[in-house]
Amino acid sequence: MRLLLIEDSPRLRELVGETIRDAGWRLDAVGSAAEAEAAMEGEEYDLILLDLGLPDGDGLDLVRGLRRRRRMTPVLVITARGAVDERIAGLDAGADDYLTKPFNNGELLARARALLRRAPLAVAPVLEAGALRFDLATLEVSCAGAAIALTPRERAVLEILMRDLGRVTAKRVLEAKLSGFDEEMSTNAVELLLSRIRKKLAAHPTGTAIETVRGVGYMLREVPG
Repeated sequence: MRLLLIEDSPRLRELVGETIRDAGWRLDAVGSAAEAEAAMEGEEYDLILLDLGLPDGDGLDLVRGLRRRRRMTPVLVITARGAVDERIAGLDAGADDYLTKPFNNGELLARARALLRRAPLAVAPVLEAGALRFDLATLEVSCAGAAIALTPRERAVLEILMRDLGRVTAKRVLEAKLSGFDEEMSTNAVELLLSRIRKKLAAHPTGTAIETVRGVGYMLREVPG
């Protein structure tokens, strides 16, 4: 899953971003409405975390624009505007939930998980391949009830492959989707991640295999028991 944080304060953007990434979600973070529009043009996000007081506009205008375009990405408003009428205005504009600053990081993550569980995802909220199960809301990966411990980036790679089950995922797609705006993901790093994932999955009867398609990319497929 990939989240978008729209927050004009560099310090809060850093702190919230660290909380989100530590929870295992991929995150893009921007500081203005214009940057947010550009980000949303090139990526389908699973959840948007939105500050209302942006330097180049009101965050609620972003929400209204999304809803007019029939983009139903869940929006969690994070703002210092805590009055009841302001919360009502945010929800009426199309936001899905409202969190007032200052907030507890645990509550932020709990609200994010709740919205992700309710979100009209392009795929089911739980990905399955063979006996492998990936709960997109809780980020739990398991096989026959046994948890499989993966790092955040390993989970991100596995999620992409499970979404493309039975189809080849190009190397460049993995590199692009695993890269934030301020960092790059090299081919060697992707290969290392895949090697680690294979080893961890091999310890469980997942009924799946990750194949390398030379010169193209990788494919997760189900294999007979």
